[in-house]
Amino acid sequence: MLEELLRLNLFAFFLIFARIGTAIMFLPGFSATYVSARFRLALALAISFVIFPVLAARFPVPPNALLDMALMFVGEIIVGSFFGLILRVLMSSLQTAGTIASLASSMANALIQDPIAEQQSSTISGFLLTIGVVLIFVTDMHHLMLRALLETYAMFEPGQPLPFGDFADTMGRQVADSFALGLQMAAPFVVIGLTYYIGLGLLGRLMPQLPVFFFGLPLQITLQLFVFTMTLSGIMLAFVQTFEAKVYRFIP
Repeated sequence: MLEELLRLNLFAFFLIFARIGTAIMFLPGFSATYVSARFRLALALAISFVIFPVLAARFPVPPNALLDMALMFVGEIIVGSFFGLILRVLMSSLQTAGTIASLASSMANALIQDPIAEQQSSTISGFLLTIGVVLIFVTDMHHLMLRALLETYAMFEPGQPLPFGDFADTMGRQVADSFALGLQMAAPFVVIGLTYYIGLGLLGRLMPQLPVFFFGLPLQITLQLFVFTMTLSGIMLAFVQTFEAKVYRFIP
């Protein structure tokens, strides 16, 4: 009896750890390369230990077949990946907005190594992503993310068939929504940049002897930096509100 109880508890614990650990590897702020892998592992283990007594009753009896057991673990990994990637894709809206803003302000070639995106990004993209991660932790939305992760056990019960069609449809819509949000956040830069280019083109036609490029580039960068200063709070407010709304979709 004791042996069966220990076997059931260990099986349920490792299933919990599979979903929690996979999600931690993708969640914004936890998945960055500057966060130690040991810290992420310790955090996933700690969360699994804490929620194990609450969720242990939801798990079925361990199957006798090794293949069925492996499929259950794969299902938990898929659910954790799905949850983490949904929020990770939403974070990319800031990178989209920063890239579009950089193109509109002639600063697309000013690249830095972005620790959030884990690749080279424009200066504005790196700045927006860094502020986005800071706001997630400052506003305690990382607690909301962990709560939503626990609520996935009510939406996708362990051992039950997974709705892969819904997963694909939701992920596709999330990518589209993320790009649309990034374009909306960068709209002031696009409007100002288009207006500026039209005015600069007219000035070049009226005064062909004027070196438009050398005259216009510093003015354009200065103007777009001023627009960035004026719209930064609105951009981050739109991101935080959208991020919170997406997380709440997992919470009944």
